[in-house]
Amino acid sequence: MEAAASGPSAEERALLEAARGGDEDAFRRLVEPHRNELHAHCYRMLGSLHDAEDALQDALVRAWRGLAGFQAERPIRPWLYRIATNASLDVVAKRPKRILPADRYSPSRPDQGPGDPVVEPIWLEPYPDELLAVEDGYAGPEASYELRESVELAFIAALQNLPATQRAVLILREVLAFSAREVAEALDTTEAAVNSALQRARQGVDERLPERSQQDTLRELGDERVRETVASYVEAWERRDVDAMVAMLVAEATFAMPPMPNWWQGRAEIVAFLAGPGRPTRPLRSIVVRANGQPAVAWYLFEAEPERYEPAALEVLSLEGGRVREITAFALPELFERFGLPTELPAEHN
Repeated sequence: MEAAASGPSAEERALLEAARGGDEDAFRRLVEPHRNELHAHCYRMLGSLHDAEDALQDALVRAWRGLAGFQAERPIRPWLYRIATNASLDVVAKRPKRILPADRYSPSRPDQGPGDPVVEPIWLEPYPDELLAVEDGYAGPEASYELRESVELAFIAALQNLPATQRAVLILREVLAFSAREVAEALDTTEAAVNSALQRARQGVDERLPERSQQDTLRELGDERVRETVASYVEAWERRDVDAMVAMLVAEATFAMPPMPNWWQGRAEIVAFLAGPGRPTRPLRSIVVRANGQPAVAWYLFEAEPERYEPAALEVLSLEGGRVREITAFALPELFERFGLPTELPAEHN
């Protein structure tokens, strides 16, 4: 893969030789510069932070064991991507695809409540920006998607609805800008098969993506207005100000709460659900973070015995014209630790 890439540097050659001799520290130093980008690649393939971690570890084990067969005159990065891709494909073959509620269920009525959580590992998971290791712009002239765009929640969700091979081809060609020949070598197939899979994958993804990426929207709004929008949204929720909530949502907004299956479409439906009887009234606190290249909010809910705020949901927001278009509230407290967030906040926290 990556025909235009230069061969390994003198330092990489020395580390490779030492690693082949059994030096595990040399192997770690050899692959460490690529670890985060490979992790993001596995996440694109799998839609799950947990699965991405497993696939990456498997890939690194395979790379360690396969050092003897690696051609030392070739760059190591494409070789690692080939191994990580195939490790991810093996994971895909063993478990159901990751989805969001809208991929399986019809919109709910406000009086239906969130429903019982679906505990099987089927839900898409958010990805911390701190792990992304991706820059602005495109990986190369042949890429069709920006690197940050390629980790947006909508893009990851669209990828998961593709057959596994199409998913791999689209990512390697359109995100990472590898050539058809290189992708064919990685997937042990033909260039004709790669080009055919790419055509079908493009159509499948384009049918599911919004008209504008979040990266375009965020650039248009600018950092200051994005901060103001998120701050207003957070304040409305913390005060449970229904009028302010209405003002923050576009008319066609959606709200989902995986692992709960129910989701709501339309500003009126969402607000009716949020303001309905039996909804939590305990105080909220929040920490604004970023996930999938988008604004996100980590919500904590007050607990009285003992007094503290405990993780409730990690919300990924999609914006449109200074308002909120999509709210995906991952009610999965275990995500907080993976995002480097506190597992609780003191009662006096502001």
